[in-house]
Amino acid sequence: MDPLREHFLGITRRHFFRDCGVGVGKIALASLLADSFPRSLLAASGSSGGDPLVPKPSPLRATAKNVIHLFMAGAPSQLDLFDHKPELAKLEGKPIPPSVIGGQRYAFIRSDAAVLGPRFKFKPAGSNGTEIATDVLPHLAGIIDEVCMIKSVHTDQFNHAPAQILFNTGFSQPGRPSMGSWATYGLGAEARDLPAFVVMSTGAGISGGAANWSSGFLPTIYAGVRFRNQGDPILDVSNPDGIDPKLQRDSLDLVGAMNRRRLDAVGDPEIATRIANYEMAYRLQTSAPELMDLRSESKATLEMYGCDPNKPSFARACLLARRMIERGVRFVNIYHEGWDAHSDVFGNHTTHCKETDQASAALVKDLKQRGLLDETLVIWGGEFGRTPMVESNAALGRSLGRDHHPTAFTVWMAGGGVKSGLVYGATDELGFHIVENPVHVHDLQATILRLLGFDHERLTFHYQGRDFRLTDVSGNVIRPLIA
Repeated sequence: MDPLREHFLGITRRHFFRDCGVGVGKIALASLLADSFPRSLLAASGSSGGDPLVPKPSPLRATAKNVIHLFMAGAPSQLDLFDHKPELAKLEGKPIPPSVIGGQRYAFIRSDAAVLGPRFKFKPAGSNGTEIATDVLPHLAGIIDEVCMIKSVHTDQFNHAPAQILFNTGFSQPGRPSMGSWATYGLGAEARDLPAFVVMSTGAGISGGAANWSSGFLPTIYAGVRFRNQGDPILDVSNPDGIDPKLQRDSLDLVGAMNRRRLDAVGDPEIATRIANYEMAYRLQTSAPELMDLRSESKATLEMYGCDPNKPSFARACLLARRMIERGVRFVNIYHEGWDAHSDVFGNHTTHCKETDQASAALVKDLKQRGLLDETLVIWGGEFGRTPMVESNAALGRSLGRDHHPTAFTVWMAGGGVKSGLVYGATDELGFHIVENPVHVHDLQATILRLLGFDHERLTFHYQGRDFRLTDVSGNVIRPLIA
């Protein structure tokens, strides 16, 4: 017999209802007070007493317990923000040498397009003199000694949706579990009144959509839960007029009893997920308003983030992410869209740096001053980079922009056991090719899992006849990044 089915057909709550004479409402209330009502039903992982979200020890020594991933959807230009190439300024307006291109093709520019120099001035920052565009990243300059800058990341994908999905799930097509799903599958979560994996967005749209935070073939209890950036974090979390707490509790008890009857009959873990989600929604009616209410934050904290607590913004999302980590949320994704600078890279990046730089740096500072940075990994970056060549197309109304460039881009990380003050990897004098310490997206994922205490080759899930993992069939831990 299937062990999951055997578990649920063995001892269920119906035995207590029948043999002990305790009503459904009373036992539900007692279970809620004990904070365990739905979780003993969740035998999806077959471990930890049947509770897939109970906190679990990592198999290896972990330096990170939580992750906040600041995903800059649309792909920031590494050449204008992080990877200083003075040679581009010297060659601006001249065709890039054919030997550099090597036969590569691009979506919107010709292979003989002219070189575009950096749009911002670079200056050294921090004790190591790391060069960044300090005019638009002044706050990052202030925390640069906490940052591990990786200038040699590369990917297999050159269009937004597949590149975003690859970065987040290890595969370029929808259907695989995301990093947040793998983290909660492996570690569980300490949060009992909030989801283990939360997603927020602060822009115009995400090309890869919900595939970026999907649980794929893992049980959907591990999927990311998207929070809105204003109002109720989840639609309909507040009761409509005329629904009082008793009526709601009675309704949930009835629905729960019917779902458990079906669960007993078929042993489907997705039914257990459904029961858990009903109860989580019930608890969110109390926990979510408290989480989203920033009035308890000091004026100094709000000013540090640049956050107006009454307006949706990237800053507000970053502050909420810190509050979620404090409350036991395992993985937080914040997507800030709009970096796709096919035209006017100067104007585009000026705007988006103004929206993100202060809050990104404040998040790192805030975590550190609260003693949370050592165990919280912060990741900042997009799905690929931008070309050294200019994109100008009068028919499309484009000028002084940059096309997609998967061959080399920059990601920075802080906290969670990464080596602070490190600049890792290098590109050639035009920023086109990696010449030192290449880091594939799968290598980055393997390293993130290692910081969380996992061997990326052994954190697997058996599906359709074989074991799957986040890093697909490749990936190596980048040991020099780990402190």
